[in-house]
Amino acid sequence: MTVEVKTADMTTAAGAFASPDMIAPTPLPSEDPFFDAPAEVGSLAPGEVIRSRQVELKDFWASHHQSQAWQLLYRSTDLNGVAGVAATTIVLPRRRAPRGRFMLLSFQCAIDAVTSSCFPSYALRKGTGAKHAIAPFEFLVVRRALAKGWAVTIPDHEGMLGAWGAPREPGYRTLDGIRATIAFAGDRLAPHVPVGLWGYSGGGMATAWAAEMAPTYAPELNLIGAVLGSPVGDMGSALVRLNGGFHAGLPLMVIAGLCRVYPALAAAMEVHATEVGRRNLAAIAEMGTVDALREFRNHDIDDDIDIPIADLLAQPEIVTMMADLGLGSHRPDIPLLVIQAVHDEVIGIDDIDELTANYRAHGVPVTYIRDQLSEHFTLLPFSGPLAVKWLSHRLQRRPARDRTVTSLVGQPRPRFRRRTGGRQPRRLRGSSTAGRRDAP
Repeated sequence: MTVEVKTADMTTAAGAFASPDMIAPTPLPSEDPFFDAPAEVGSLAPGEVIRSRQVELKDFWASHHQSQAWQLLYRSTDLNGVAGVAATTIVLPRRRAPRGRFMLLSFQCAIDAVTSSCFPSYALRKGTGAKHAIAPFEFLVVRRALAKGWAVTIPDHEGMLGAWGAPREPGYRTLDGIRATIAFAGDRLAPHVPVGLWGYSGGGMATAWAAEMAPTYAPELNLIGAVLGSPVGDMGSALVRLNGGFHAGLPLMVIAGLCRVYPALAAAMEVHATEVGRRNLAAIAEMGTVDALREFRNHDIDDDIDIPIADLLAQPEIVTMMADLGLGSHRPDIPLLVIQAVHDEVIGIDDIDELTANYRAHGVPVTYIRDQLSEHFTLLPFSGPLAVKWLSHRLQRRPARDRTVTSLVGQPRPRFRRRTGGRQPRRLRGSSTAGRRDAP
């Protein structure tokens, strides 16, 4: 088959944009031919680039990224191993960090919605109407990485279906996005460029899946560490805890997303959903995260089905599905930084304590930062400097430690233990880090 690939010169293409009044309205990914999968997508290698385009991103304060962004469509894999497509947005800094301090950062946004209007490839672009997507807000923290001279890739890790909450495939799509970025960038990114992973909330969950899937799915990538900001440690626990509360729109959106990839759940909802429940699921599938939270505040899923939600979750096929969703069943082979607010109103601290303990029981070096004053939505910007600093120190192989802090706001520059011995050798791919605890 013929794969359409645009080989743009990434060093000279900057600035080749139309003026703002010439920019045509941007279609949703679900309506944009750029995202169409080729008929023979299964014959392509994971991460192989199908097509590319240069794009202009929205202006977020004093940006470092203008006129240096590209989007790639590439071959990837769903949770069942079936070939499909995914997209990522590449952002290059104006100035590259010096040798030994440069890396590629894969940042997984908290898409936290089912509609394609919340995909980063749409929400970040200039001229789109994605006013309530999380991606523009998160990009403010990504700018710290760009300011350091790092390249950044931002995948649509939910795939074209918007299957929020699905296991494994967020990791596959993230790792394939890294592969595609390295292949497309040519001389700008060496094949073994150090790669850091970072995500928060739903993006933290996707980052955790990428870290867990990497040893078997993409062992050739030179991953140096992953920052898991408030990941969803236990999906079943989150669904029950959030139902009926201020953030009740989140579990309803998860159900809408999972119905797209789990026939057992779709069948159960077909049997038990009331007429009102069907309308609610259809409506929330078209909403952005902020709109869904506002519209379904204090909503009780028990009102959407003819049996209690606890009874639905207790059905054998749904129990099997929930077990499939859980993180922690695969061992990452890279250091992890886990950041969690103790009094998080969305993600339960007990769930993250358990996930962290599980990783450590498997010999994964984990740095765990528990913030006592922050809450879910403020911890991302407060933890941004720490995340970038921690990844910088993974490049230098510095040792680190756990901390429970009153708040990450105004934290002093992290202090480090003195390194012993002579020059630290570069970590070879596959070398063991088990038993060593890394922290900022």
